[in-house]
Amino acid sequence: MFMKIRKLFVAATLLALASLFFGWQSPVASARQPKILEFDTMVGNTQAFTGDTNPIRGINGGGLPWSLTSAKGELKTNGRLEINVQGLVLAAGPNAGSNPIANFAAIVSCLTGDGDVLNVATGTFPATTGPASQGGGDAKIETVVSLPQPCIAPIIFVTSPGGAWFAATGN
Repeated sequence: MFMKIRKLFVAATLLALASLFFGWQSPVASARQPKILEFDTMVGNTQAFTGDTNPIRGINGGGLPWSLTSAKGELKTNGRLEINVQGLVLAAGPNAGSNPIANFAAIVSCLTGDGDVLNVATGTFPATTGPASQGGGDAKIETVVSLPQPCIAPIIFVTSPGGAWFAATGN
């Protein structure tokens, strides 16, 4: 009986040391942040929203329509933002079907508790260039943004480095 208890003690000690060494956390220690928004789709900018025609919450659209193959992501209450887009490319013009932009950015747009619009921009993140059929327009962002409390009715945009939107949450 003493040997069994001793073996369990040694095993528990080794597990505790391994978790410290490798940075493991128990599920209780790493409480999950609630999600404000989780999405499995985005919509590309259409002709009706290009340039300064019909800005959404003060954000202008890209100069040409855009389309995308797929998108997914989530926004958590602590501001953690993850977006994964595939095939985000121009839908019109001489480069239709291709992405000529090497970096995208994102904007999280919230309504504040006072009803004001607050748009929070990320830094840029790499995007693949070229035709969607060859992997162009793929990008992933993982960052943390500073959200207002509360963040009401969030909209997430994938944008140019200058802030013109190419895709937004929706379908």
